[in-house]
Amino acid sequence: MLLSLSDEQTIEGLLENLPQDYQQTAIKSKAFLRARKIKSPMELMHLVMMYCGVDQVLREVAGNVTLLNEKITDTAIQKRLRACGPWLKMILEQMWFSDVAKLPGALRFVLVDGSSLSVDGANGTSYRLHITIDLVGLNIVHVEVTDKYIGESLAHYPFIEGDVVIVDRGYNQPQEIINITEKGVLIVLRLNPYSMRLFSVGGEHKIKMYDELKKAKTDNICIPVWVSNEDHDYVEAWVHARRLPLEKRAEARYKCKQRSKTGHPKQETLTYAEWQMVLTTVPPDILETETIGALYALRWQIEVFIKRLKSLLDIDKLRCPESSTLNEVWLYGKLLFTTLLIKRTDKAFSVGGIDPEKPRKATPWRFWKTIRNEMKTIITGALFWKKENFPMAKEVMEERPRKRQLQG
Repeated sequence: MLLSLSDEQTIEGLLENLPQDYQQTAIKSKAFLRARKIKSPMELMHLVMMYCGVDQVLREVAGNVTLLNEKITDTAIQKRLRACGPWLKMILEQMWFSDVAKLPGALRFVLVDGSSLSVDGANGTSYRLHITIDLVGLNIVHVEVTDKYIGESLAHYPFIEGDVVIVDRGYNQPQEIINITEKGVLIVLRLNPYSMRLFSVGGEHKIKMYDELKKAKTDNICIPVWVSNEDHDYVEAWVHARRLPLEKRAEARYKCKQRSKTGHPKQETLTYAEWQMVLTTVPPDILETETIGALYALRWQIEVFIKRLKSLLDIDKLRCPESSTLNEVWLYGKLLFTTLLIKRTDKAFSVGGIDPEKPRKATPWRFWKTIRNEMKTIITGALFWKKENFPMAKEVMEERPRKRQLQG
């Protein structure tokens, strides 16, 4: 049976979700300077999708392009791709910004986390991925790629007024909380009582959470506090503490003892293990203790999102040395492929994100895999390979002459 392709099943249709001026930005960012064997920015983007979306190595990309058009070497492909990093970042920022849809005065809930990436053979981290996703739509809001020397920080993200940022205890940094609060951004984070400077309202005395928990007469308490830095600047905040159910307290204490180097943690540490403490700058009359706890419980969605980026899309499988500019192209190109994948999946299956009014019947990840396979078929263009070009494709994909002979 003969199959006919629709416009959406061609490379032109696949790239329709890119910004309309993406070809102009290729020239502006100097990713595309002149037309030779790669005759347009669209063909250059096609190379990026082969390298980052289909995960072809340079020689395979050269063979694929040869089968579609004319003979080209992997060295020429490499030179073209090296200049694409800033261009891809510009496109991503345009696409993420265009997806921001928030009514004036409304809140937007975003999840923030970081992840370490390593090249083959590296001792430890090579790059860090700082990512923000929309909690409701489960869409990418922003991603920043940094080197291994830059740690987790809220300063990486371009939040807008009305954002409610949900983060783990690694972001217990009073100065950064003060900075984003001044911009009208709210925060919900797992409190680390040892690293956060908390004062009573008015700044009269420093608050020690252990003493507050010992005084608690209920299993749910809300404590108004001031978060202060070393210069005594402050913001108003609230600590919502919920004691674990009775059956889970013994398990929490056991895990605490297992993590202790001596096996005998302090009573203060054991008490903290029995409570979930969340600090927020959202006033209690907007979100009460129970809602704040339920909201923080959804933070794991971003960890699942990062896991899928690695397990389904192989974003962590860097193939170049740590100093190579192709790593930047790989990461931003992979994120662009992911963004196109999410948009195409939403259009095809309408699985969307989280609907708080209805139970979820499916997660997006299975649909990701289906659309990913479709996109890879479109990108390779196997239906359009020229049979007469197979000898040239064989030539560009063969090993180069070298002294060491290939094993028989």
